[in-house]
Amino acid sequence: MNQRRSMMNSTQISYFTLAAYFDTGLLKYLYFLILTLLYILIICANVLLIVIICMNRSLHEPMYLFLCSLFVNELYGSTGLFPFLLLQILSDIHTVSVPFCFLQIFCLYSYGSVEFFNLAIMSYDRYLAICYPLQYNMHMTFNRVVMLIAAIWIYNLLIVAVNISLSSPLQLCGNIINKVACDNYNIVKLACSDTTANNIFGLTATCLTILLPVSLILYTYMKILQVCFSGSKQTRQKAVSTCTPHLVSLLNFSFGCFFEIIQSRFNMNNVPNMLRILLSIYFITCQPLFSPVLYGLKMSKIRNLCKSLFCWKE
Repeated sequence: MNQRRSMMNSTQISYFTLAAYFDTGLLKYLYFLILTLLYILIICANVLLIVIICMNRSLHEPMYLFLCSLFVNELYGSTGLFPFLLLQILSDIHTVSVPFCFLQIFCLYSYGSVEFFNLAIMSYDRYLAICYPLQYNMHMTFNRVVMLIAAIWIYNLLIVAVNISLSSPLQLCGNIINKVACDNYNIVKLACSDTTANNIFGLTATCLTILLPVSLILYTYMKILQVCFSGSKQTRQKAVSTCTPHLVSLLNFSFGCFFEIIQSRFNMNNVPNMLRILLSIYFITCQPLFSPVLYGLKMSKIRNLCKSLFCWKE
């Protein structure tokens, strides 16, 4: 029996069933409307700030170019989830084909890893601007900024691609994923073949895409705090005004990722279904909406250009 079960492989499984959905009756139309409005707000907010940064030469500075990369990533990540989520809410059958499932995993995992690295590069940029203001323009040239942005995208896309290439050939003994979207870790748990390579690379990838950028962020902010405590009041005010949005954005995203990881690794059956769903999509719904609003309000240049665009008066 075990031998027969082990012979079931990924080529025999044509779809996965997403078991986290439950019947909400007519409320599904309300949820559909709320998520549609949220997705429209995410698109409008991020596209608006991308256009403002690209069209205004005064914003062609390292900090704003990194922000532009951040907004592009948030559009990319939310698009990897929202259209699919909206279709699933209205559908009575919550299944997804194997190729599309791995495509969604690629989008969501690469979104998360690029987000962490983008925040790390932004913290490094603030570190240079505050700790080495006289050498800043020498270190952060336009070409170097473009190279850094390209590097974080290529690096993270390659790591996620390798991760998926290890998961897709696995022999699977089931097709039920207890999530509202596809998840690589849950697919690996369905395997009835050897997953040693997946587990080793998964741990390595976590270190390379989460621990590495978070360590860089912690290091840069330790240095920034040292300069703030030993510097003038003006230096402290500059540090607070430029670093606050970044820190709040980092905490918000880390909070969402923490709950996503907890949900994947531990049994959450005792948690109410709706709360479990909200926590599982928090990192990819709140961050893309939260970041453009936060940076749009806190960055004076962006705020003033938004006001002038809509003919607002001070």
